[in-house]
Amino acid sequence: MADAFDWGLLEPAGALGASAGDDRVLAAMVAVEEALTGAWAEFEGADSSSAPAFDVAAIDRARLVEGARGAGVPIIALVEQLRDQAGDAAGRVHRGATSQDIVDTALVLVARDSLARAGDALASAADVIAELAVRHRATPVVARTLSQPAEPTTLGALFATWLDAVVSAQEALAALTTTGFPVQLGGAVGTGAAFVRASGRDDAPNLLRAALAHRLGLADPGRAWHTDRGPMLAIADASARVCAAAGRIGRDLALGARDGALRPASGGASSAMPHKQNPVDAVILSANGLRAPGLLATVHAAALSADARPAGEWHAEWQAWRGLLRVTAESADVLAHALADLVVDAPDVHADQADLVAAGSVVDAAVARYRRKADQ
Repeated sequence: MADAFDWGLLEPAGALGASAGDDRVLAAMVAVEEALTGAWAEFEGADSSSAPAFDVAAIDRARLVEGARGAGVPIIALVEQLRDQAGDAAGRVHRGATSQDIVDTALVLVARDSLARAGDALASAADVIAELAVRHRATPVVARTLSQPAEPTTLGALFATWLDAVVSAQEALAALTTTGFPVQLGGAVGTGAAFVRASGRDDAPNLLRAALAHRLGLADPGRAWHTDRGPMLAIADASARVCAAAGRIGRDLALGARDGALRPASGGASSAMPHKQNPVDAVILSANGLRAPGLLATVHAAALSADARPAGEWHAEWQAWRGLLRVTAESADVLAHALADLVVDAPDVHADQADLVAAGSVVDAAVARYRRKADQ
């Protein structure tokens, strides 16, 4: 069950999005608070064993929900419970931080782990597509443009376009890893003044942020980015690229299933027509590809921030951004399953040598790009 309110009744692949569900976000919030408490202990030269290890299972979820309704964020109610767990170290819990520090950093943690799993699924999908492209390098089919029969090509060339799309999505995810998933720590208005006041040291904001980043395995951006939503936009954009690539393949799979050229080996029952085998994976991929742009648009709109923390824009970002992570996780996994389950039954089509040579060149180029990416 992904969370108490949404357990997959109308989302067939919903369980795959649990990596961005409430339980995972809560665990990430607790991990951030634990790491910050440890960073303070390290900063103050205390014994590292004095930093508490919080028990996520002991957190009262109902109290968090009630607190979130009253305060607009769940962090206040969470901190109260964590301080109860911390004992003598309670004074270090959340010291100097603001709710946005915890929420942003927790969501970045969730994104890092969720997109890593999506990346693994994309790699599996790319392997299968590359093999299909090579195997069907010279299998002729008639391409369509504007939905109508156009000129001969090959199935290999079609699969090559799938491969290019997946490799492009992989590169978008890899760019995130290169630049780093950033920690957020700026205090009440992003200046870190509370850290200076609490420690009496001007370098406290930078040292604590670096320590927090190290403990969580995140990048230290050298600043707070409360109202610069660039890091979140980069993650959202890369996620949408995955959904677009998978959705584009889903469309081709659905159209291919129409005439039996590309069909699933399993699943797809119909409640009214027992003879049917619906391309369920293709439908999910197409649906997620259609859902992602709306979620992405909300994240981009929410980036028009104001003041040191806006009234509504940041809050509008949470569910849209997390929803984008969820459909990304679903799409990557469903894509890998769809390809592993794919049956290819190519029609008998004539193509001349020029068609085959040109299509073969497309396959060779796409496979070469894929192999360079796989070797990196």
